Amino acid sequence: MSERSAHDAIAGLVKAVERGDRAALDELLPLVYGELVVLARQQRRAWRGDLTLDTTALVHEAYLKIVGQARAPFNSRVHFFAVASKAMRHILCNHARDRLRQKRGGGAPHVRLAPGQDVVQVPMSDEQSDMLAALDEALEALQRFAARQARVVECRFFGGMSIEDTAAALDISPRTVKRDWTVARTWLRREMQLRLDERS
Repeated sequence: MSERSAHDAIAGLVKAVERGDRAALDELLPLVYGELVVLARQQRRAWRGDLTLDTTALVHEAYLKIVGQARAPFNSRVHFFAVASKAMRHILCNHARDRLRQKRGGGAPHVRLAPGQDVVQVPMSDEQSDMLAALDEALEALQRFAARQARVVECRFFGGMSIEDTAAALDISPRTVKRDWTVARTWLRREMQLRLDERS
């Protein structure tokens, strides 16, 4: 399948999913799997720094999170990857919060709620967990007063998306993406440092 026909197939399946066709979601995975793996590797390297993170588990968890939604909230190929980026962010941030809870005495044994229900195990240092948790808290704060800027950060940082792809996913101009990205990074650095200082 040529790259153009693959793009067309993905776009068609994404539209079918938007209309509520759950079978289209199953057909979509083989077509987007490679790009999801690349996205997961970027996140793994950003928060681990080596090759021990199970990329496959992160991809599958993100895909299951998307599939688990009552109706998929995307309408294009680029938007699909923006949603996947957000799913990966949530998985990694939840892991970081769990690790911090363990570090602070929450060492009770984990109980699975349903048979076969697995969670992604992402080995992180305490410093990486603190930084990821601080980033997530700062992003949540940014979301409350500048939601578009928070979405730009999710697409650019967690999704590794280009300025053009981010603009397409969020239906804004590339110029707006650049401006939001610059402002949000500056604000997030300051907020993260405040949160990290509070923890130490």
